[in-house]
Amino acid sequence: MAYFKFVRQIVERTPIEVYNYGRMKRDFTYVDDVVEGVWRLLGRPPQGDSSWDGASPDPGSSFAPYRVYNIGNNRPIDLLAFIGLIERELGLTAEKRLLPMQEGHVPETCADISDLEREIGFRPVTEVGEGVSRFVRWFREYYRV
Repeated sequence: MAYFKFVRQIVERTPIEVYNYGRMKRDFTYVDDVVEGVWRLLGRPPQGDSSWDGASPDPGSSFAPYRVYNIGNNRPIDLLAFIGLIERELGLTAEKRLLPMQEGHVPETCADISDLEREIGFRPVTEVGEGVSRFVRWFREYYRV
């Protein structure tokens, strides 16, 4: 979501809102990696976990046949560095509205992909800079900007 939102706003010369004055880290994941992870999981329907215990539950599983996986890059990057990658690819400078932390947000996110790696041997491979480059190329072609 951030790829699209930031690129669109920078191209349209709309100020982008940067929370916590930019002192945030996010685990940006390129869409192709998300699709690949989901694709690999499709052929592996989950089984119920007979050892699941409601007294100390694992939120990623249950006695019911479902499983929750994080599909993330597992490599957080500074938000301002991410915006800088977009600016470099676009050849434009973002107008940033530096704002305080939003209620309910956290200063850093990082996907725990250990279950995904263990179950299907998958870990996202697209570096953030490469993902930004591919996305900006797609955006320019699709929207003819």
